Amino acid sequence: MRKSVILALLTLSVAAFAQNDSIEAKQDSGFVFTTIDSVAITPVKNQFRSGTCWCFSTLGFLESEVMRIKGKEMDFSEMFVVSHTMVDRAEYVVRMYQTAQFAAGGSAYDVIYCMKHYGLVPQEAMPGIKYGSTPADTLPVHAELDAVAGGYVKALGRGLKKLTPVWKKGLQAVYDTYLGECPENFTYEGKQYTPQSFVKSLGLNADDYVSITSYTHHPFYERFILEVPDNWRMDNMYNVPMEELMEIIDNAIAKGYTMAWGADVSEMGFTRKGVGVVPDEDKGAELTGSDMAHWLGLSASEKRDELTKRPLPEKTITQEMRQQAYDNWETTDDHGMQIFGTAKDQTGKLYYMIKNSWGTERMDYKGIWYISRAFMEYKTNDILVHKDAIPRHIRKKLGI
Repeated sequence: MRKSVILALLTLSVAAFAQNDSIEAKQDSGFVFTTIDSVAITPVKNQFRSGTCWCFSTLGFLESEVMRIKGKEMDFSEMFVVSHTMVDRAEYVVRMYQTAQFAAGGSAYDVIYCMKHYGLVPQEAMPGIKYGSTPADTLPVHAELDAVAGGYVKALGRGLKKLTPVWKKGLQAVYDTYLGECPENFTYEGKQYTPQSFVKSLGLNADDYVSITSYTHHPFYERFILEVPDNWRMDNMYNVPMEELMEIIDNAIAKGYTMAWGADVSEMGFTRKGVGVVPDEDKGAELTGSDMAHWLGLSASEKRDELTKRPLPEKTITQEMRQQAYDNWETTDDHGMQIFGTAKDQTGKLYYMIKNSWGTERMDYKGIWYISRAFMEYKTNDILVHKDAIPRHIRKKLGI
């Protein structure tokens, strides 16, 4: 009897050791992702040297919506939206006596506003680049455009006591020169459209899309204007607890919807390699095998490489952590992307699949990012989603 017990204990010990050894081996192999659920998306694009992620990501979202509604793959013109949006933003800045920010950034709502008031056009109707002739010039490079347009808008506030009624036409001419004129009519697949009739033909309705966020400085289940510079159109977002924000994201993917995602990507855990995590530095240091003296001697970039090159423990995120990071300017409104699926790594941990707009070259996952649940909880500023993708019990609380 005693021998049997001893043998059983030895067997369990060996099995436990083998299991731990297997987990470490999995962790040491880098990240290995397996898709759980994925909604159809259009090909990854490249915003290149332009501050137009908000436009690329939200149009990518709307392209997926057309695929869901019509079963049709669409390629919308980003620069049609950029041109309309930036001229509108300049008018807002001028009306605010230059106290507002004129910058290339924007929000997902800018695209929805454009769709509702100006329409959309296919890429072929407005390619959006009117400079250069080499293959490299087929990608947006907006440093000069931003400088010229920014200088123009800034000059309107230099000692002028009265503006002429043509200043807006002058600015529009700048965008027309660099991006081409926004078409009022065009032919697509043999049919004539206006930008607004084109939207209608695709089954898109701007009123179907809502913005969701999660912060405690405003009441839950009410709407408020998220206080970030690029929300200059004052998008009135629905506010829900963090757990319900995640429930909306999970439900949307399960029901076949994607989302436009506004997030902070300035964190150490968001890498150019295609991963976004919130590493627990204390536990991570232990698991990297580094002694404390060595760990403290590493540079920030070296620590980042150590903590993001394989699955490691992450921080547990709370609503309070989200709020504190927003309140102290640690969470910033950096980047727009598209959420379209879920995956797991080799340890079984859940990740969200994200379509970025930084192209596919020199990217580990060809322009797709894998964002951990902790990162999604911590660094999501807001999402734009079709209202039908929100669970019914949450819609009822929001009055949708």
